Amino acid sequence: MALHRVAVLALDGVTPLDLAIPAQIFNARPETPYEMTLCALDARVATSAGFALVADGGLDEVRAADTVIVPGFEPLLPLPDAVLDALAEARDGGRRVVSICTGAFALAAAGVLDGLHATTHWKHIDEFERAFPAVTVDRDVLYVDEGEVLTSAGVCCGIDLCLHIVRRDLGAEAANQLARGLVAAPHRDGGQAQYVPAPVAVAGEASLSGTRGWALQRLGEPLTLRVLARHAGVSQRTFMRRFTEETGTTPLQWLLNARLGRAREMLETTKLSVDQVARDCGLGTATNLRLHFRRALDTTPTAYRRTFARSTSDSPAPR
Repeated sequence: MALHRVAVLALDGVTPLDLAIPAQIFNARPETPYEMTLCALDARVATSAGFALVADGGLDEVRAADTVIVPGFEPLLPLPDAVLDALAEARDGGRRVVSICTGAFALAAAGVLDGLHATTHWKHIDEFERAFPAVTVDRDVLYVDEGEVLTSAGVCCGIDLCLHIVRRDLGAEAANQLARGLVAAPHRDGGQAQYVPAPVAVAGEASLSGTRGWALQRLGEPLTLRVLARHAGVSQRTFMRRFTEETGTTPLQWLLNARLGRAREMLETTKLSVDQVARDCGLGTATNLRLHFRRALDTTPTAYRRTFARSTSDSPAPR
């Protein structure tokens, strides 16, 4: 893949976490083709957290980018005409245009979402629907992919969307490597009900990210709730509660999604049989792998390999 320019457009009142997600995933690194530029209407940008940022690029870089990402921001409306014009021009020029969280308000105000499906943060979704009747709102999704226009739900769903974009661009292997670095599931299903309103962890409780990282290195092994809770040093009930609070999904669903991601990676990058892929990713049998592939991806492992396999070797995919 040739150099791919990503412009992250920070609007006044940008949410730092929303901004950090694409900045982390699309920053320049040897193994990916992305070149990320932080852009803004003015060089200095106020954040919703009370500090300011300095942007390297302006609206010209937005118009020239291959992908434009608008992180969430507040207050939501109105927006400067120059920003709306730049977003509209980027889309009219065939650029991929993406929003994270309330960034969808900017895309909709620019007319980019007219006639399309979209989503945004659950807290603002009623307001969004009233303000933009030309947009079909999907309430119970993590993100919406309309081809070259993509929107995510609240905050951390931006991770799911950005990894999805990497998977589209570069394949499951690259997305999985990034996900492992973030200690995030490479792919997960679910709706915004997971976040409405999710209780936060009690101060002083340790994150379960270490256990998730440990599990990602052992997907081919039997990983039950009991095994995971024992590694974390807590009871099964406490582990289930805290895991759901931190990830928005259950441990077993998280494991299934991680195993499917590993299977996709292996099908893309190795010549291992479907039976071996099923065993190595922890799904046991080819029949079980086919079942979950059909449910999650509406295809078969063989058809997926035929479509996405690159130059493969006989050696197993990296662990």
